[in-house]
Amino acid sequence: KLRNYLCILLCWTSHLFLMVHSAQGHYAQKLLNDLMENYSSALRPVEDTDRALNVTLQITLSQIKDMDERNQVLIAYLWIRQTWYDAYLKWNKDDYDGLDVIQIPSSLVWRPDLVLYNKADDDFSGPMDTNVRLRYDGEITWDAPAITKSSCVVDVSYFPFDSQECNLTFGSWTYNGNQVDIIMGMDSGDLSDFVENVEWECHGMPATKNVIMYGCCSDPYPDITYTVLLQRRSSFYIFNLLLPCFLISFLAPLGFYLPADSGEKVSLGVTVLLALTVFQLMVAESMPPSESVPLIGKYYIATMTMVTASTALTIFIMNIHFCGAEAKPVPHWAKVLIIDYMSKIFCVYEVGENCATASSSSSHSSQDEFRHQHINSHIHANGKPGRHSNQEDRGIPGVDTKLVRNVEYIANCFREQRATCAKGAEWKKIAKVMDRFFMWIFFIMVFLMSILIIGKAP
Repeated sequence: KLRNYLCILLCWTSHLFLMVHSAQGHYAQKLLNDLMENYSSALRPVEDTDRALNVTLQITLSQIKDMDERNQVLIAYLWIRQTWYDAYLKWNKDDYDGLDVIQIPSSLVWRPDLVLYNKADDDFSGPMDTNVRLRYDGEITWDAPAITKSSCVVDVSYFPFDSQECNLTFGSWTYNGNQVDIIMGMDSGDLSDFVENVEWECHGMPATKNVIMYGCCSDPYPDITYTVLLQRRSSFYIFNLLLPCFLISFLAPLGFYLPADSGEKVSLGVTVLLALTVFQLMVAESMPPSESVPLIGKYYIATMTMVTASTALTIFIMNIHFCGAEAKPVPHWAKVLIIDYMSKIFCVYEVGENCATASSSSSHSSQDEFRHQHINSHIHANGKPGRHSNQEDRGIPGVDTKLVRNVEYIANCFREQRATCAKGAEWKKIAKVMDRFFMWIFFIMVFLMSILIIGKAP
């Protein structure tokens, strides 16, 4: 019996629920017919035409779909809420079984013609024709999603560490401030439902109300401007644009360390210059053609200038390295400054020579030169042996004057060859010292440029 009673009670409850909903549906249909009987959506719904109709605007930023820096266009997904009071859409809810809210198509009621002033889209359609929420006291709430393309002045001076401020200006297109007044629903845009973007961080969306007097009309025209504060996420550009350029720029000073006899010093500099040019073109393709050069572009230009200078200096140093026997002797100041002092500072020595044995090897060479001069002092410049050598030659049987002349000729040729080799070795050592000097100079320049670029980031 208890089970039967429960089944009967459940049936009566469901039946009563259906009756109530059918009654509400009947009253809603009757209410809509009564409201739209003599209603016109073409006129502003105010009883006194001299009074302004207040429209409350509230914007919710849902997503930043794209920021086109080259065309300076911001594509955003917004939820637009507009609220106003219609003086001709009121009813007594007691007359309609307590029905206080209905949803009807927005095309049936008057709607404010709020548009995005700085729209950058070819399609001039507004928000979607969604339903409006109508209350018994005449309050109408219209929630509609919209994908907007707005013009945004992009400043790429600090790219990729830049931040942008894009404005979204909403206002009535035909009604002035004496007819339709726009009121801010909140002091800023709503970011509670914002979907994070992979490239941009949104740091706020403050709103301001402006009243502008245009030259065509004497009436005020109010508008509300929402400023979207965006900060670029620079990690992608650091690892894909800055870091490769930083590593490539370190190859330019290493070109000075490359041996001149390898024949690859100039080709290395040209290869580095071409690699930097490719990165520069990649950045230029995504940036707007404006007068302001981005920070990363300045870094590329400075690095390319440094690589060009290093290549030019490499050609100059190679010319010094390959000075032959026809070249002039090394000047005395170059010997003192470069060979004696700078070579010790930059630890540039010959093969088998180091900081400890440099002085001993030079003393050995001076001793050999002294012995050679002492032996040659016994032979006159005209090819005749001296008195001392005559006495020695008399004591050695079979020694002929012609043999002595041949020995002297061979010794002179050997001395000239050694002098030529020594002169070429001095020029090569000067080139090697200058290579080492410019290598450290350009290493310091690359490091300072990198620190300067990072320090300028806001």
